[in-house]
Amino acid sequence: MPKNKLLRYTLLALVLLALAVATKLVFFPAAKKPNFVTATAALADLEQAVLATGTVQAFKQVSVGAQASGQIKSLKVALGDTVKKGQLVAEIDSLTQQNSLRNAEAALANVQAQLLVKQATLKQAELSFQREKTLLAADASSRATFEAADAALQTARAEIGSLQAQIAQARITVSTAQLNLGYTQIQAPIDGVVVAIVAQEGQTVNANQTTPTIIKLARLDTITVKAQISEADVVRVKPGQKVYFTILGAPDKRYTTTLRTVEPAPDSILTDTTTTTTTSATAIYYNGLLDVPNPEGQLRISMTAQVSIVQSEAKQVLSIPSAALGERDRQGRTRVRVVNADGQAEPRVVKVGLNNNVNAQILEGLAEGERVVVSEAPAAGTSGSSSGSGRSGMRPPPGM
Repeated sequence: MPKNKLLRYTLLALVLLALAVATKLVFFPAAKKPNFVTATAALADLEQAVLATGTVQAFKQVSVGAQASGQIKSLKVALGDTVKKGQLVAEIDSLTQQNSLRNAEAALANVQAQLLVKQATLKQAELSFQREKTLLAADASSRATFEAADAALQTARAEIGSLQAQIAQARITVSTAQLNLGYTQIQAPIDGVVVAIVAQEGQTVNANQTTPTIIKLARLDTITVKAQISEADVVRVKPGQKVYFTILGAPDKRYTTTLRTVEPAPDSILTDTTTTTTTSATAIYYNGLLDVPNPEGQLRISMTAQVSIVQSEAKQVLSIPSAALGERDRQGRTRVRVVNADGQAEPRVVKVGLNNNVNAQILEGLAEGERVVVSEAPAAGTSGSSSGSGRSGMRPPPGM
């Protein structure tokens, strides 16, 4: 075959091959490999909880005040001291109260002396009455004289009754003076720790109008967390549920206890003088109270606590991200997309258990290690319109 003719055939074959390749690329493009964001079904601990922000408070806190007026003579405690019930914590200058007690005791003694005089008078009146009664019976005295003796006797008895009442009143005055003198010795009403010193030595306090606070005592061996629970969540909590919380200074340490009670009204009821009215823009929170031992004193008053009130929990169950869940049918089954051996996503029906909107428990339909489609990333060279929220049959996570 001539060389020129062979060259023409070769060029023609190359042209036809190029046309075939171009036709294949234009009209029969290769299927694009799907670009999925996936997650592997694995065993994990799940829980569903109500979240709340709380404040650490003392289990019991008392403002120790003065019931007597005067100058604070001495303070017997310092900030942070631990005191016992009945321990002397402060002393007020008691000279005024001592003088009041002396006056009351003198008044009592005076009335008691008057009573002795009247008792002697009564005895004399009784003798005179008996004598006049005898004389009258013997017609040796007039009736007027007898009646005068009788009146004197009744008057003496009445005066003694009056003095006895005055003595009782004077004794009450003495007891009150003794009580007021005792108020100058201020004692701790509970076991606790001195958390605040409000008044200082040398300061004059006036207890005539209000009770001035001198120190504040608190029980810190046990603390109470007041957790603010929103009105949307409060219907799902009840006393006795498991609770745990963390503090900002030790976020990795959990304090576990149970919910003691939920207050029936929000804090606003303490300040409202009329019927409580709210608007849709006002957030309503109810206080949940929980107690936890604090033997090391690590928890302090007014610390912020991140509280979780556990509704339900499951240990080491098969779980996948909640974002991988699709639509739910009338039978309560949920669709997911599972990546097969060819790398393609195929639909699968599963049965979902606990779902905390982050991860969901799978009861049936999946095996450990299988991969589910969480979202579908856009393929290279395409617009970003086919993001995870655009996957067929999938729904975005709650709250998105």
